[in-house]
Amino acid sequence: MLKVADIMTREVVTIRNSAPVAEAAKLMQQRRVQALIVERSHDLDAYGIVTVADVVGRVIAFGRNPRRMRVYEIMTKPCIVLNPDLGVEYAARLLTESRLHSAPVIQTELLGILSITDILERSSAMDQPQELEFTARLQELSARARQICQQQGPGSAACAEAWAQVDAIQAEIAHQRAESLEKTAFESFCDEFPEALRDRDYDTWCSG
Repeated sequence: MLKVADIMTREVVTIRNSAPVAEAAKLMQQRRVQALIVERSHDLDAYGIVTVADVVGRVIAFGRNPRRMRVYEIMTKPCIVLNPDLGVEYAARLLTESRLHSAPVIQTELLGILSITDILERSSAMDQPQELEFTARLQELSARARQICQQQGPGSAACAEAWAQVDAIQAEIAHQRAESLEKTAFESFCDEFPEALRDRDYDTWCSG
């Protein structure tokens, strides 16, 4: 699975919070970007973001003077940030659900910026969708769980832990498909091997 760090733009265009909006707009045009990251004023400060939509919607749309208005008047701060280790699919979901074109990538310090354009052009989501990867992973973990249970017994802690990994992937697939799970893989296993119910710690889990 690709991570945000794999496809983000590392050269981030920044601007001061006190800069005129006209300067921000000119910088966006020159650098051909949709957003600028607003620099922090001190170590404990949060990063901000100012976008083309901010300039158009909050300045131009109201006929306000971009030379007199400052970036801090139209920026979003604190802004939604992305962890560099986050999977690209989850970053895409966060951006679209938040109706954002881009967000800074931060881990203690500013590392880059990720946009929906980056996701479309640089990720492998179109050719290698996560759904196929998860389905293959589900099959792999299911086979491994059955092998562990056969070796150590259906009622063993190792067996239950192996099925917990299967259930986690199964739940994530259901979440992405917006489906309800009537029965988890482990619950189905309990139906097939009732002896798995002998361990009290997993009795409630299996019986639902």
